[in-house]
Amino acid sequence: MLVKNILKGKKIQEVATIPSTASVAEAAELLSARRIGALVVSDDGQAVIGMFSERDIVRELGRKGAVCLGETVRDLMSKTITTCAPDDTADAVLQKMTDGRFRHMPVMDGGKMIGLISIGDAVQARLSEITMEKEALEGMIKGF
Repeated sequence: MLVKNILKGKKIQEVATIPSTASVAEAAELLSARRIGALVVSDDGQAVIGMFSERDIVRELGRKGAVCLGETVRDLMSKTITTCAPDDTADAVLQKMTDGRFRHMPVMDGGKMIGLISIGDAVQARLSEITMEKEALEGMIKGF
């Protein structure tokens, strides 16, 4: 399945972003309120300058304690971002996420962010493909 098809099937199309100047506490509140695991860091809502995840918060809480909640998102965000394109396959996205050990990937089209795909989205798409392939093979074997 292609990333563009995965995006079409998502219930929530909006990508949650946060400015790099926001505090870690503000980011934690937004993650909690939206019940999501990551935010795209963008000062204009379009250009991706980083990713900020629950893992970033937990890592710094373990290192510094609650004092990290007053730091800015810019201080803790992942700055090296791997993106995908609308015509990439779910398999390719899963491989990139597995290799890079991350769970969220911005979808870019011509330098513009058009969506965000999670590892759960990609796994669900792949499972759907496998189910369809299984049913098609069973139909061929049974003569349907």
